[in-house]
Amino acid sequence: MDFIKEDNRIYSLDENGKLIAEITFPNLSDTRVNIDHTFVDDSLRGRGVAAKLVLAAAETIRARKKKAVVTCPYAVKWFQKNQNFSDILEKTDIPTHN
Repeated sequence: MDFIKEDNRIYSLDENGKLIAEITFPNLSDTRVNIDHTFVDDSLRGRGVAAKLVLAAAETIRARKKKAVVTCPYAVKWFQKNQNFSDILEKTDIPTHN
């Protein structure tokens, strides 16, 4: 699946131009974003698409040297499982499990 990357959004369209996957992370400031929304069309559920979206967003945020606030419930769970990206998180956002 190919993702289209914009400043604060990563998404995919089907062959008809319909939105089938999306993550948004709008700016809160020059140095912070909010990962606030992840969407995957029912036709793609169970294929790991949401995880790929969050990973792409996390890599983008890290490359831009920004920090993330996470309010999307799926993304919160993803960051709990992927501690190697904890460096991009605001310190109080995601509880860690050691």
